[in-house]
Amino acid sequence: MEPLFGVVLGLILAVASPAHNSCTCATNKWAVCAQDSPGNCTCRLAGSDHPVDCSTLTSKCFLMKAEMMPLKEKRLWRPPHGVSDSDGIYNPDCEDSGAFKARQCNQSSSCWCVNTAGVRRTERGGRSLNCSELVRTRWIYIELTHKRSSSAFHAPDVAKALTQLFESRYKLHPKYIAAIKYDPPLIQIRLDQNKKPRWDVDIADVAYYFEKDFNNDSVFHSNSKLNVSVNGDALAIEKLWIYYVDEKPPEFCMRQLAAGISAVVTVVVLTAGIGIAVLLLLRWLRTRTYKKFECKEMREIKAPSLELP
Repeated sequence: MEPLFGVVLGLILAVASPAHNSCTCATNKWAVCAQDSPGNCTCRLAGSDHPVDCSTLTSKCFLMKAEMMPLKEKRLWRPPHGVSDSDGIYNPDCEDSGAFKARQCNQSSSCWCVNTAGVRRTERGGRSLNCSELVRTRWIYIELTHKRSSSAFHAPDVAKALTQLFESRYKLHPKYIAAIKYDPPLIQIRLDQNKKPRWDVDIADVAYYFEKDFNNDSVFHSNSKLNVSVNGDALAIEKLWIYYVDEKPPEFCMRQLAAGISAVVTVVVLTAGIGIAVLLLLRWLRTRTYKKFECKEMREIKAPSLELP
């Protein structure tokens, strides 16, 4: 009976194992998932009770919050006396919808206003800082360069490959890809999203996922590396820059701008003053040399007139 019981137990574990492994969040490796009933897998954000929709991207705010969770809460084991470098990193405040709250603060009571991409758009202030609204990031410009390839890429093929990438991997509707320009090895991508319907992903989330993929820290559960191919040839991305443009201009204080302008003016005035001083010095030295030379010539001319015939 014991061998038979072992076989039955092994079959049960073999059948249960795939179901357990399938309870994961494909679009968020930090999500905590549990099989609460047969065929029903529920996933929540690490360290919170926010449910995660694994059929689409997780909001950038929730991802940043998950990244801030202590190692012991995200991993089953960590080395003794292990520490993590969290200097300069803050834990964002998120709405229940996953959007950033307009005002963000760190542990030192320093606060600032952000846009919908979570990017700071004002100077830092105290707890009394008022952020009246969450300004939408409407445009995102992505610039990247690729390594040299044995075969040349054509602009339409590059645009098609990147459009398919953003649509299939990041669930972005092609209508939000306003333009893709290619001037080897530079590629420029402009994302335009004035208003976002609830069922569409936000371009800020797409840009964050793309940036994490580029840095080999993919948010996807499979943690697969970013592979882009153009007609079967690999497009190896070498450098990446992302720029955020809001519906309203940022509200940085003019004092910093004035200080910068004053510094530039000071440098220009000092440079001009030094230049004038050098010119005057050269002119004085030239005049003095000329007078000495003139006196010498006069002595040489007058000297023969003193000789007797």
